[in-house]
Amino acid sequence: MVAPSRKVPSGKRNDSTKSFKSSKKPFKKTKDDVAARSEAMALQLEDVPDFPRGGGTSLSKTERKKIYEEVDAEFEAEERVVSKRSKGGKPKKRNPSDVDELGSLFDGGLTGKRPRYANKITIKNISPGMKLLGVVTEVNQKDIVVSLPGGLRGLVRASEALDFTDFGTEDDENELLRDIFSVGQLVPCFVLQLDDDNKEAGKRKIWLSLRLSLLHKGFSLDSFQSGMVVTANVKSVEDHGYILHFGLPSITGFIKKSKDGNQELKTGQLIKGVVTNIDKERKIVSLSSDPDSVAKCVTKDLSGMSFDLLIPGMMVNARVQSVLENGILLGFLMYFTGTVDLFHLQNPLCNKSWKDEYTQTKMVNARILFMDPSTRAVGLTLNPHLVGNKAPPLHVSSGDIFEEAKVIRVDKSGLLLELPSKPVSTPAYVSTYDAAEDEVNKLEKKFKEGNHIRVRILGLKQMEGLAIGTLKESAFEGPAFTHSDVKPGMVTKAKVISVDSFGAIVQFPGGLKAMCPLGHMSEFEVTKPRKKFKVGAELTFRVLGCKSKRITVTCKKSLVKSKLPILSSYADATEGLVTHGWITKIEKHGCFVRFYNGVQGFVARFELGLEPGSDPSSVFHVGEVVKCRVTSAVHGTRRINLSFMIKPTSVSEDDSIKLGSIVSGVVDSITPQAVTVHVKSKGLLKGTVSAEHLADHHDQAKLMMSLLRPGFELDKLLIIDIEGNNLALSSKYSLIKLAEELPSDISQLQPNSVVHGYVCNLIENGCFVRFLGRLTGFAPRSKAIDEPRADLSESFFVGQSVRANIADINQEKSRITLSLKQSSCASVDASFIQEYFLTDEKISDLQSSDITESECSWVEKFSIGSLVKGTVHEQNDLGLVVNFDNIDNVLGFIPQHQLGGATLEHGSVVEAVVLDISRAERLVDLSLRPELINNSTKEVSNSQSKKKRRRGISKELEVHQRVSAVVEIVKEQYLILSIPEHGYTIGYASISDYNTQKLPVKQFSIGQSVVASVEALQNPLTSGRLLLLLDSVSGISETSHSKRTKNKSSCDVGSIVHAEITEIKPLEVRVNFGQSFRGRIHITEVDDVSTSEEPFSKFRVGQSVNARVIAKPSHTNIKKNQLWELSAKPAILRDSSESKDIQVREQLEFVTGERVSGYVYKVDKEWVWLAISRNATARIFILDTACEAGELEDFERRFPIGKVVSGYVLTYNKEKKTARLVQRPLLDIQKSIANGGGCKTDSSSPGDDATLFIHEGDVLGGRISKILPGVGGLRVQIGPYVFGRVHFTEINDSWVSNPLDGFHEGQFVKCKVLEISKSSKMTLQIELSLRTSLDGMSSDHLSDASSNNVNICKRFERIEDLSPDVAIQGYVKNTMSKGCFIMLSRTLDAKVLLSNLSDTFVKDPEMEFPVGKLVAGRVLNVESLSKRVEVTLKKGNAGGQPKSESYDLKQFHVGDVISGSIKRVEPYGLFITIDNTSMVGLCHKSQVSDDRIEDIQARYEAGESVTAKILKLDEEKQRISLGMKSSYFMNDDDEAQPPSEENAHEDSMECDPVNDSKSGALAAVGGFGFQETGFERHSGTSLVLAQVESRAYVPPLEVDLDDIEESGFDKDQNEKLQGVAKDEKSKRREKQKDKEEREKKIQAAEGRLLENHAPESADEFEKLVRSSPNSSFVWIKYMAFMLSLADIEKARSIAERALRTINIREEDEKLNIWVAYFNLENEHGSPPEEAVKKVFERARQYCDPKKVYHALLGVYERTEQYKLADKLLDEMIKKFKQSCKVWLRKVQSYLKQDEEDIQSIVNRALLCLPRHKHIKFISQTAILEFKCGVADRGRSLFEGVLREYPKRTDLWSVYLDQEIRLGEVDVIRSLFERAISLSLPPKKMKFLFKKFLEYEKSAGDEERVEYVKQRAMEYADSTLA
Repeated sequence: MVAPSRKVPSGKRNDSTKSFKSSKKPFKKTKDDVAARSEAMALQLEDVPDFPRGGGTSLSKTERKKIYEEVDAEFEAEERVVSKRSKGGKPKKRNPSDVDELGSLFDGGLTGKRPRYANKITIKNISPGMKLLGVVTEVNQKDIVVSLPGGLRGLVRASEALDFTDFGTEDDENELLRDIFSVGQLVPCFVLQLDDDNKEAGKRKIWLSLRLSLLHKGFSLDSFQSGMVVTANVKSVEDHGYILHFGLPSITGFIKKSKDGNQELKTGQLIKGVVTNIDKERKIVSLSSDPDSVAKCVTKDLSGMSFDLLIPGMMVNARVQSVLENGILLGFLMYFTGTVDLFHLQNPLCNKSWKDEYTQTKMVNARILFMDPSTRAVGLTLNPHLVGNKAPPLHVSSGDIFEEAKVIRVDKSGLLLELPSKPVSTPAYVSTYDAAEDEVNKLEKKFKEGNHIRVRILGLKQMEGLAIGTLKESAFEGPAFTHSDVKPGMVTKAKVISVDSFGAIVQFPGGLKAMCPLGHMSEFEVTKPRKKFKVGAELTFRVLGCKSKRITVTCKKSLVKSKLPILSSYADATEGLVTHGWITKIEKHGCFVRFYNGVQGFVARFELGLEPGSDPSSVFHVGEVVKCRVTSAVHGTRRINLSFMIKPTSVSEDDSIKLGSIVSGVVDSITPQAVTVHVKSKGLLKGTVSAEHLADHHDQAKLMMSLLRPGFELDKLLIIDIEGNNLALSSKYSLIKLAEELPSDISQLQPNSVVHGYVCNLIENGCFVRFLGRLTGFAPRSKAIDEPRADLSESFFVGQSVRANIADINQEKSRITLSLKQSSCASVDASFIQEYFLTDEKISDLQSSDITESECSWVEKFSIGSLVKGTVHEQNDLGLVVNFDNIDNVLGFIPQHQLGGATLEHGSVVEAVVLDISRAERLVDLSLRPELINNSTKEVSNSQSKKKRRRGISKELEVHQRVSAVVEIVKEQYLILSIPEHGYTIGYASISDYNTQKLPVKQFSIGQSVVASVEALQNPLTSGRLLLLLDSVSGISETSHSKRTKNKSSCDVGSIVHAEITEIKPLEVRVNFGQSFRGRIHITEVDDVSTSEEPFSKFRVGQSVNARVIAKPSHTNIKKNQLWELSAKPAILRDSSESKDIQVREQLEFVTGERVSGYVYKVDKEWVWLAISRNATARIFILDTACEAGELEDFERRFPIGKVVSGYVLTYNKEKKTARLVQRPLLDIQKSIANGGGCKTDSSSPGDDATLFIHEGDVLGGRISKILPGVGGLRVQIGPYVFGRVHFTEINDSWVSNPLDGFHEGQFVKCKVLEISKSSKMTLQIELSLRTSLDGMSSDHLSDASSNNVNICKRFERIEDLSPDVAIQGYVKNTMSKGCFIMLSRTLDAKVLLSNLSDTFVKDPEMEFPVGKLVAGRVLNVESLSKRVEVTLKKGNAGGQPKSESYDLKQFHVGDVISGSIKRVEPYGLFITIDNTSMVGLCHKSQVSDDRIEDIQARYEAGESVTAKILKLDEEKQRISLGMKSSYFMNDDDEAQPPSEENAHEDSMECDPVNDSKSGALAAVGGFGFQETGFERHSGTSLVLAQVESRAYVPPLEVDLDDIEESGFDKDQNEKLQGVAKDEKSKRREKQKDKEEREKKIQAAEGRLLENHAPESADEFEKLVRSSPNSSFVWIKYMAFMLSLADIEKARSIAERALRTINIREEDEKLNIWVAYFNLENEHGSPPEEAVKKVFERARQYCDPKKVYHALLGVYERTEQYKLADKLLDEMIKKFKQSCKVWLRKVQSYLKQDEEDIQSIVNRALLCLPRHKHIKFISQTAILEFKCGVADRGRSLFEGVLREYPKRTDLWSVYLDQEIRLGEVDVIRSLFERAISLSLPPKKMKFLFKKFLEYEKSAGDEERVEYVKQRAMEYADSTLA
């Protein structure tokens, strides 16, 4: 649409000029944008005329002239641009008529004349405010992509999709659009805005809105009319329907929910509906959303309808007003007009004569495609899919190549092609620009209609159902044409089209553009890219990736020429893969390497292959191509670890070199950060000890670093990490001491345990602690330090030794959360101070490495606590400096406070006690305090040596003993203490701990009393020192407890009180203490032993006891009547500290598998509840308390209140402080922990505990929860939420008939776990057994019995245990008509065929072998591969003897009299089992008695004993014929023979007939004698047998279903048509022939039977139908008999009986009854048509619908009801449009009624039928024409098919036969001449010559006979030559 024609005010002419500026800019042609092709030059420029609705122009002459001038100037400018482009190498010539056409188009618009061109939408003329119909092509999270008419693409923001957004939650916000819009949905759109004009046309975005408030603007309640289709949004879902929103403020809609529940709408969904009701009072419009109604509903002509009420998608009745150049002009809704462009006509593949189809005033249904309110122009569509309210389907995709595209139409602007896509062809359009590489002047000369050309798809126009193609050869070059063809790693040539500072833009041969970044233009850095890449150069590139249609390529030769596999996804990264990549970033700790498609990996520093100390940035550079190896990959987290060392190097051949092992080494070199050592091992290995890892104490580590020299040996080094060939080592004593306990894997960690490690990194939010290898945990700020405001960097340093408490382990994310708080990680020994003194010795050795040994032995002269003599050398304010005789360079120092009040002068000799020795400083600390000296003197006098004295002191002290000590000297790192209570023994204690090295230390003063515990006695490892651990360091607060214990009224936690017992309860003792305080002593707080029997037995009411307060009352507001927690445990009473942390420790002390004991305090039906501590409880499930059923039944009596019960912890709930116990040890704790066990929390979820304590082979207690039906077995509960299944064969040891006897739901049982598995749904499946013979299941008194029943209890679990002839037992699992399946065990089933079920006849297998029946038999066959077992239950041959021996007929002779019992009574005779044998004989009905017996079944019963005479023995067929006539026994000597009349039919009477389909399966049993055998049927079947035999093997009685034969279908012709396939079908034809002959004989026999013995009463017919219940012949005769009596209702009831009685498998027999029913209702129904229709509808449900239709058609045709027949035929054609037979019936019907329009039927049939049926249909139609119609039409059909298939001799033969039948000699001979002139194989030519010869002989013309022979001889000669 060009600019709208508006009335322009005189003063604003410039505005109108502006409106045309957009068209002045030449249209830029880009290869990628289909819509912007030069097709627009011919199509789009003529697309949109100014299209007023009528009337004259409103412009003045001056204005009109001005506009003309602007248009002319505009086109001249475009001509110049085009001509310039053509000179530049892209020739493009405009059609010279374009200007004239546009001028006339404009003129038409201005003057009100009819336009020449149809309106079309293009990017140039689309404008805001337009309304369009579109189809949704993409639904994204934030927008919707809509395909618009003309191939345009619009975008709908999420906010513009709906008028309301007040539904949905934040969680599903991203999926909101996907829920309510679907791809392929037609939606009406409103154009909001377009991007600026300065963008390229292909890149300008069209922004749309789907808001109904914009689409329905101008609507009111009066605008809604009944039957009108409107669009609405679902606003809410109600109980009975949906509230709708039309975008109008006061009008709402409602739509009812469908009854079938198929229609489920979601809130916000956009739907279309037909208005059914309008409630004007409530302003509610009711809709129906039936799709068919919506698609077919046409908008009614309403007077006064305004343009605003037109909505895109509205269907209207339109009338053709005129045909335009590129479409048609339609008038609709009384006074509106609209145009349809060429691509929206009814036939998308219309040729040049399309205009002829649209005659003036022709009425069509059209749908509104778009409308422009500004120009009032309307576009319509006649596309069948869009008219049907569906988007046109597209069966092609961009980039597809079609070799055989057919040219349909050639326009001046392009070609219309038909693409041979499947399932239907697709139209495609190729513009002039894309028709060839060079300019094409006239397409009509180069391309002709009907030609086949090669085309490639450029793009798609969804709304038109049209593909855009190209014929250019360049489009077929290159491997990549569309973005989907581009694959990472693809090597291709490309042309450089532009070069910039960021890189180069290159173009593939197919037209795609890609970018080569600056870094990928060369192997080396490119400073001047324009010199490297020349525009127009063609180079080889490799695709790096294609993301969001942006292709990146590389020109690096090493990547382009690489033969290694590429890495383009994280899933491709497998360990050991070697590939090329390029470095993107270099860090100190390694390099980042990038691969294809954005995949990135990391190379750790130790995998770079560098020498220690090298800088990676000096060796590698960013952009360098490197070959690397994948060492590990975690696909879930998208992490890939790489190595530049292609061959993985083993660390060492020495087994001792592994993570966590201790080695020694010699210092090799020293850097400021680390020490490199040579490790002593088999291989030449180097290790690195970082400066922080030289010691636990930071200051000592620094000092050692300064003193170390190459060559110094480090004796103990711990391997903390292995990095390639380099070892990371540590000399920290804390790590070396606990090397074996350090974890290297997350599975080795236990929650709430304390582990030694070191700080590897510090961040603002927390601290990273590393253990062995790369195992790292994280301590958040809140858990790292006790003081929340402290700075982490001032509290810890990298490399610091720490003790970490494992707070939490997340196995899934491999995350470890730690706590470093001193309160939970305090040291429990003196290792920290011990390491200090040991390191001090090392430092001393380093300092004195150049001093002689004699000088180093001074230390041995001093010992802690000994007396030494010295001379005062110097005196100052701090103290005295003392020299020692004979010891140089060693000084003694007596601090001021250690002088003991003595006043000494220079030179005085003193005797002092040694307090400390500092080897590094060569200083000895001394003391002159009298108490220390006196004690030391006393010890010396009482001992002979210092060693004995020290031993004596040590004996008095014990490890972990708590002592009170006095501070003697305060050092920087430790305190020197004396213990007054133990003879002032000197001890040492650290003032800090591992985790508090950088924290401010507590200040101590000389003489201060402290409490500490003894952690190490004097020994060489402690440098002869007594080591103590301060309570302040270990986290135990000091108190002056001596006074507080004496205060009875004190109630602080930790104080000892005297309490008086007031009440003794089962689980606690109530006491009073202090000043009216009340408390309790829990039963677990009485003895140190975890549980002891009757702990309260020593208590009495009123007794006074000592107890320690261990917890306050549970509530915060403490009152006197609340209970304090007390403990009377001796250990707690002896403890001198306060117990504030008891509760915490109790919660953390239970781990899975730990054995705990408790006291029973509650018992209910399911659980025993125990108290295991004050705060913790436990429970044991009833089934976990025992495995014997008797013990489980006495559950409540076994657990009295207060009883001590022990168990093993299974799970523990920290929050509820409740553990679940089991009373048997957990067998596989480690495995369970690995599977998620460990200290498992009890989540009480089903099955969460089964994997922990239930294992295969366990014997458990269980409770039957359900007895499963049939042979399902039992469902047994073995845990609170765990159930197992007991297989039917695992219930009882011995094979019993009903193993479920004696079991009931709720019963306790003892069971054994056989198997634990997981189903496909990941649910636990546990297989159990109740068999007592299994290990662990038998009781003592049953053991002997079970050992004797080994064979009885045996189950075959594996198929390998079975072999043929093995005796088995089992239970029937399933029974069918063909046999049954039996269960041999829980893993093996066996199949038993019907023939192997029993030695006797099995009439009803399901009744005789019910599910669950116990059977015994032998194995017949075992197929191990398919795991199939076949079994027989027959006992007659169980011994294994040959059948011929067990059934030897030689022991009998004709005439012998035998005795036996009746086995079975049949209507035709008795089956008699001969006594003492298993043989069965038949006594025919005629041989039973001398008199005639009417009802043999009433006279004899099974089981009766009878005597019979052998009449005949047939050894070949193993048959015995018996007679029971009394005349046979009157004279024994007379060998009476049966009458000859009966002899004639003996063979057939000896059969054991099969009367139903179930017995039919017995034919496989076959054997001999008269066992349950179906005998081979032969042609001599008697008339009687023919009556009673089942018709399972006989084709059904033929009732005329098809009268094609009568209408002239020639069977001979049909056979000739199939002549080529004769050999393949010969066998089938012979079988069919035999079947038909057999059927004729049986019909004749039945006919004779009814003629000779025709039933004359209803009773006789009843007998007949009982004997032959499946014979439709008998039932139809019965119906005819009733009709002869005029009893129509009785005949109907017989038909209904027959339908119910005849076996469901006898489809043809049932169909015969239905046909008879049709005939009955057709003659006697009231009314006949309705009656037949009801029966027909029923018959369709039960029989093959196609056969039923044909049958009813035959009925109508026989009764000459041609109208009904035609109506039925039309219905059949719709339903069975691919059936050749149906179409032939239609043709036959037309011919019978002398209809002329046969050709239209033939054309319709050929469109609908599959191609392989065309020949058959055409040939049969031609035959019908010859016989019933016009022979010329038949000839035309034959000629047409022979043109395509000239070598089909079968067609020639049929054609010749039809002509011979007509008898026109000249025509026949000319046809023969044509046939024998063909060049066919000799065999086919022989057939034609032979046929020609036979015809001429029949004609009697000897000359012609000789002529044919002569022609044959000539052909033979030419062939031989």
